Amino acid sequence: MKRFYCRCGQEVFFGNSVCFCCGCTLGYVYRQNAIISVVAEYNLWCDPDRQLRYRFCQNRLKHEACNGLVDASSPQVFCLACQLNRTIPNLSVPGNLERWRKIEQAKRRLIYGLLRLGLPLQYPTRGYVQGLAFDFLEDQRSNPQAEKTFVATGHLNGVITLNVLEADDVARTQQRTLNRERYRTLLGHLRHECGHYYDQLLNQDAAQFTALFGDPQQDYDAALKHYYQHGPRPDWQEHYISAYASAHPYEDWAECFAHYLHVTDTLETAVARGTTDMTDSAEPMAQRIMHWNKLVVVMNELNRSMGLADAYPFSVSDKTLQKLIYIDDAIRRFAGSHQQQQ
Repeated sequence: MKRFYCRCGQEVFFGNSVCFCCGCTLGYVYRQNAIISVVAEYNLWCDPDRQLRYRFCQNRLKHEACNGLVDASSPQVFCLACQLNRTIPNLSVPGNLERWRKIEQAKRRLIYGLLRLGLPLQYPTRGYVQGLAFDFLEDQRSNPQAEKTFVATGHLNGVITLNVLEADDVARTQQRTLNRERYRTLLGHLRHECGHYYDQLLNQDAAQFTALFGDPQQDYDAALKHYYQHGPRPDWQEHYISAYASAHPYEDWAECFAHYLHVTDTLETAVARGTTDMTDSAEPMAQRIMHWNKLVVVMNELNRSMGLADAYPFSVSDKTLQKLIYIDDAIRRFAGSHQQQQ
């Protein structure tokens, strides 16, 4: 992620609503990819530098769950990211407001990354008329009054469902331990499920996809059942980025897509803060992974020095690298053609 600054010169962070140096009110404008300092002007907020006027996102006004700004001329009451919500948790349930705020924080970072890559939040394919959308649902484990006994995190027809319980640190850690996972975060969930959303947009070469990821026509339900009963193949680390990626080619794609976003966003952050010798984000993917591997050593050693688990407990094998190169090529190809059409 790039670095952001208040008008006073103080560095601020992506989720900040106030500059803690000068007290100025801040807001994020997605289309500009900028945190701006705004001042009150009647019932609106004005950017003094550009004389542009905004309103606060409704989720900021009501719940302090967002720092987005909405153009004053727009009929929308929600910012670009919050417009994608179909369902939010019942905020009268104790703990749900805090859980939802954590989810929104992760979702905003997801949207930031997608827009930076030039990926559309809506596109006409596979019947996804509404485009990308989110349902943040709870089940009876977190709310005894909930309709469903169990809600699975997943993707269907453009809608990403996330169980609100994933925002509970204790519950998420217990589930990670139960599943013997190396990594489980809200952002990781959202990035993975977005991989399922973008597969039809980016996978235009069926033969190359099959050569890298396997035959996607194999029975999905049977493949997942086999994975959960028998676990991954013993040599999975040579072929996949994670054990779960070995379950089915579509899961392999989604896992690699998520890790592509992990790498891209973290490298951008490292470049912005001078903690890597990489300077050009347009470098070939293989070159960027070389920088990534060096950075991971530093990240993990820093965490270990603090008594924490590794920040990135994975290894990019040669076969996984080829999959990441495929994803990078597909995204760049789409973004290039999309810009030419505009």
